[in-house]
Amino acid sequence: MEDYIIREIDRLGEMLLLIARRLGLLDGNTPDYSLTDVKEEFSKAGCAIDLDMLLQQENPVWYLVDQEKLSDYGLETMIDIIFHSDLDEDRKQALLSDALAYLDGKGYFSFRLHSVRSSS
Repeated sequence: MEDYIIREIDRLGEMLLLIARRLGLLDGNTPDYSLTDVKEEFSKAGCAIDLDMLLQQENPVWYLVDQEKLSDYGLETMIDIIFHSDLDEDRKQALLSDALAYLDGKGYFSFRLHSVRSSS
């Protein structure tokens, strides 16, 4: 059972990576897309995360790691996807800060998210 859970966590992380690639996050450019684009990509990829429900959570980062069982890398990718969307700036900054606090607290230093923070 533990192996199955680990495989599912890895699968979700790979799916988020695929979505990030399709949205243009991994080609070195700063993409410009809407949350609607993200939702469409989630749907195409069969991603089980409901973005609307996620953004309604009091603490989306804890929701992602506790309920969705995202790995540290998956969380990093998810926050990067959301950060480059058209979500309002205050909400994006709050999500980024929460994710960095969580990851830094675990000893997982995210160069990607720290560079996003310093460039914004």
